[in-house]
Amino acid sequence: MAWLVVIATACHRPAFKSKWTKVTAPEKFKARFETTKGSFEIEATRQWSPLAVDRLYQLIKTGFYNDIALYRVIPHFVAQFGTNNDTLLNASWIKYKLPDEPVLRLNDSGTIAFARAGVNTRSTDIYINLKNNHRLDTIYYSSVRGFPCIAVVTKGMDIVQSFYSGYKEEPMQKADSTIDAWNKYFKGNYPKLDYIIKAAIIKE
Repeated sequence: MAWLVVIATACHRPAFKSKWTKVTAPEKFKARFETTKGSFEIEATRQWSPLAVDRLYQLIKTGFYNDIALYRVIPHFVAQFGTNNDTLLNASWIKYKLPDEPVLRLNDSGTIAFARAGVNTRSTDIYINLKNNHRLDTIYYSSVRGFPCIAVVTKGMDIVQSFYSGYKEEPMQKADSTIDAWNKYFKGNYPKLDYIIKAAIIKE
């Protein structure tokens, strides 16, 4: 299927608009992620976690996931990303954290969910399950139970499985709020990391 995406560079990225956070996603939508290893496609289902699927749609539509590092890849567990090179954009989205929702879809291999750090903290970080991680359906972590899935990889799971995993959690653990250019930091310190080059909605 033909698709079109406008690549937003840091110097031309439009200023954050709060109205972006009010956009409602279709009941189902598909998106394509082009990466340094190749492309994969996902299908999101709003019924599984409506607020989180709305957020995923908002982030993809506004180009948030363009040119970002896959900075936490743990073999046989998850691949995680969601920090934009534009620190002001990150800070703006983080102000609009999502209320927690129940788990309605199992964390099977290839499913996608938002990461979180406590009650009502989901914002931009998402992970892809690299195997069945059903303990994430019910785990009680940081005073919240479970991680609600929002989408599933429908094509290119072999690409997802091939992301560089040698650094494991270190890039995420070593990064901190003093970094003013995330991609420069990651490329300078973790040169083997893979990247999401661009993401776009391909079917609504």
